Amino acid sequence: MDDATRIFDRLRRRLQGIAYRMLGSVAEAEDVVQDVWLRWHAAARETIENAEAWLVSVTTRLSIDRLRAARVQREQYVGIWLPEPELTDSPDTPEQVTERADDVSVAFLMLLERLSPEARAAFLLREVFDADYGEVANAVGKSEAACRQLVSRAKAQLRDDRPRFAVSREIHLRLLKVFAQALALGDFAAISSMLADDAMLIGDGGGRVPSFPKPMVGGRRIAQLFYAANLQYGDAQRVELALLNGQWALLRFIDGELESAQSYETDGERIVRIHVQRNPAKLARLAAVFGKG
Repeated sequence: MDDATRIFDRLRRRLQGIAYRMLGSVAEAEDVVQDVWLRWHAAARETIENAEAWLVSVTTRLSIDRLRAARVQREQYVGIWLPEPELTDSPDTPEQVTERADDVSVAFLMLLERLSPEARAAFLLREVFDADYGEVANAVGKSEAACRQLVSRAKAQLRDDRPRFAVSREIHLRLLKVFAQALALGDFAAISSMLADDAMLIGDGGGRVPSFPKPMVGGRRIAQLFYAANLQYGDAQRVELALLNGQWALLRFIDGELESAQSYETDGERIVRIHVQRNPAKLARLAAVFGKG
């Protein structure tokens, strides 16, 4: 392995992380990183003073361009658009769990959709990847002063709608295990009791499978939805825990086929929001990993 390949491989995870947080799509992030590799391979590396800064800048700029194009497509998207779920490794420490859950959760990626591509890039590089403003400016292609303004405005846009509850990994996992058991048993009372009265369910079917055109609000309504699925599928339904986007989530299988990936927000006692990804195109990578069970 030559030096150029070693450098790129060392930084690949960081580049993938930037591209995924920019685009909300594992597939598109992988395409961006592959494009960066091709450009890196063809570059006159003897003229590059800082390899990491160069690679981050190219990744950021390609992601900005791709996000602009994606936004046009998302305007025509059928139903509600949700990010493609990303299977994540179990972090080594509680601190790593908190960091990853905060900056790559489905809820956080949905908030980032409000920002312009340049603001999203500046905010992520500064607030998530801890780049200094010189690095941010180089990557985004604006002055440091302009980038400071972008980050400040982005923080103001996101401040009021960031997740309201800081819940430990242990509590989140314990609640999800109990909820998964209630789903498996088809226990309507238990399901309903674990959902906040104003709980919200947001689904993405991508026009390929049935889903709701707008969020479903109300714990009892959502409980009835889960209960109806249990009545319909019975033993053909199976629910499994998985670590997605830095948080414990549920995968639902019907007749052994992955039907949905469900991310949960809780207040430490009850579930307040559920993001349900049902679009088969966005489940393909998870389905390939988990296969039939």
